[in-house]
Amino acid sequence: MNSTSWLQLFLFLHMTLFFTTMSLAVAANSKLFREYIGAEGVGITFSDVPIDPGVEFHFLLSFGIDYTTSSRPKPTNGIFNAFWDTDNLSPSHVSAIKARHRNVKVGLSLGGDTVAGVSANFTLISINSWVRNAISSIVKITKEYKLDGIDIDYEHFNTDPNTFAECIGRLFFYLKQNKVVSFTSIAPYDDDAVQPYYLALWRKYGHLIDYVNFQFYAYDKGTTVTQFMKYFGTQSSNYKGGKVLVSFGTDQSGGLSPEHGFFDACATLKSQGKLNGIFIWSADDSMKAHFRYEKRSQSLLAS
Repeated sequence: MNSTSWLQLFLFLHMTLFFTTMSLAVAANSKLFREYIGAEGVGITFSDVPIDPGVEFHFLLSFGIDYTTSSRPKPTNGIFNAFWDTDNLSPSHVSAIKARHRNVKVGLSLGGDTVAGVSANFTLISINSWVRNAISSIVKITKEYKLDGIDIDYEHFNTDPNTFAECIGRLFFYLKQNKVVSFTSIAPYDDDAVQPYYLALWRKYGHLIDYVNFQFYAYDKGTTVTQFMKYFGTQSSNYKGGKVLVSFGTDQSGGLSPEHGFFDACATLKSQGKLNGIFIWSADDSMKAHFRYEKRSQSLLAS
């Protein structure tokens, strides 16, 4: 083979490898956009939020909490009640938005930070009784609202990590085994009082968890793109094999903000085939800016 032929073969193999690599990167990216909604009583409804037909869109009702709905809420050992804005985010609203937008799914997030101004603690009497009550109450809510999935967002705990993992893991197993939901997710963040609970859950039941809504906005304000990319790598390693979504808050929380390079970081992850999706906390807070970052996030994912 002469030198010209060798050069042509080299260029052919090089270009084949390049396009194969690019195809794999594109294939690994996701068009998933998720948003928490209903926690702050601002009168928001699903139809207020812009929805790009080119993405898979998940609304997450915020929150279902296993506390009483009295003026001084108390733990109920796994009996969940609706603490989101049920007037504007009702079963009929869920049906309407899903009928209007075939790419929309609606899930329920459990736990949250506070209830009536105090910490919403994960509290149980026993594993078996908590799981039994949780299954019963969540199946009831899921059927009433025709929900598609469950998200776990507990941030305070009155038990140990292994007990928490067993409760949530058994709940996920039942809901998936019986096809009550089509997706599950967790929403951890980097805090020594929180992350160990989710890592214990991931180690034993990670195969039942579809998405990791990692709260990157819980990092310090002023996070740089370089720091963000490092954090993403660390958390992807912690939840190895999981679909770790990137995130920001529209409530003046921390992390890497859209104004300081969030979408640049997303573009880099996308070029690497590592953009598993974007989620925002929260639609309630985004109303005042007319959902400008929801539009931009979805446009990036859909492109």
